[in-house]
Amino acid sequence: MRIRIDHSTRYTYARAARFIVQTLRLTPRSCEGQQVRDWRIETDVDARLRRSEDAFGNIVHSLYTERPTDALTIRVTGEVSTIDTGGVVRGLSERLSPLVFLRETPLTRADAAIVDFARTVPDGATLARLHALMGALHQDVAFEVGATSATHTAAEAFGQKRGVCQDHAQIFIAAARVLGVPARYVSGHLSRQDGQHDQDAAHAWAEAWVQDLGWVGFDPANGVCPTEHYVRVAVGLDALGATPIRGTSYGGGQERLTVALHVRPVQQNQQQLQSGGWPR
Repeated sequence: MRIRIDHSTRYTYARAARFIVQTLRLTPRSCEGQQVRDWRIETDVDARLRRSEDAFGNIVHSLYTERPTDALTIRVTGEVSTIDTGGVVRGLSERLSPLVFLRETPLTRADAAIVDFARTVPDGATLARLHALMGALHQDVAFEVGATSATHTAAEAFGQKRGVCQDHAQIFIAAARVLGVPARYVSGHLSRQDGQHDQDAAHAWAEAWVQDLGWVGFDPANGVCPTEHYVRVAVGLDALGATPIRGTSYGGGQERLTVALHVRPVQQNQQQLQSGGWPR
C-alpha cells in the first residue's frame, strides 16, 4: 500500500514573535513494514532547519527563526509504502534496551485503578496477555474527541473512561508496565478505511516488547494491531517524548494553532503511472 500525507501546522501570534524555536518529530524512518519514498518539510518564513536524532532514534529537525514573525506554517508532505507485518516492528536499529521502557513518567504513572485493571488480565504468554489488555481497554474506555487535553495523564483518562488515541495509548503503556512488559508510545498516521481522509490530528498507539518477537504494535483506540494502513513516525516513553511539534516563541504574545491533515491511499492507477507509466 502507498499512503500520501499532507500535514500543515500554522501558528499565528498576537504580535510578531522575535524568536521561535521548535523541535519537530515529523519524519518517519524506513523499516521492514514501511519504506519512505518521498518526504519534505517546508516553512513559509525564513527559518533554519537542522536535522539530528534523539536518544530514541527518532529523526528530529530543530527549527529556528531569527526575524520578527507574526505567523509560521510548517508543512510536511510525503509518501510511504507499507506492508502488513502483523504489528511486529522489524528492520530498525534500536539504541536503547527494552528495559528503559519500563520507566514510568508523570503521564503514564499507574494509579490504583490502572494497577487493578492490569491485574485482571488472565495469566498466560506475554503476547496473549497484551492482546487481552488491548481488547479490555478498547471496551472499557470510550473514544471521545474533546473529553481530554494533551496534558491529561493516563490515570485521569482512565478515571473518566473517555479519551482519544493518546489516552488509550498511555493507559495501555501504564498497564503493560504494571505487568512487567516494556512499552512505549508511538506517534504516526492512520489511513482510515471509511474514506475520511481529512483528519483533526495525527494518530497514536503503543508498542510492547515481546521476547523472541521484539516490539509489537497495539492500537487500543481501534482494538487492532497496526496494519499496512499505519505510518509510524516517532516513539517515546509517553506522548510528550513523541510529540510531532514542541517548542516556544519569544515576544509573540498569545498564540493560535491551526492544524490541517490529509492522509489517503494512493490509487493503484497513480502508482502505475509513477512507477512505469501508462499501462500497455
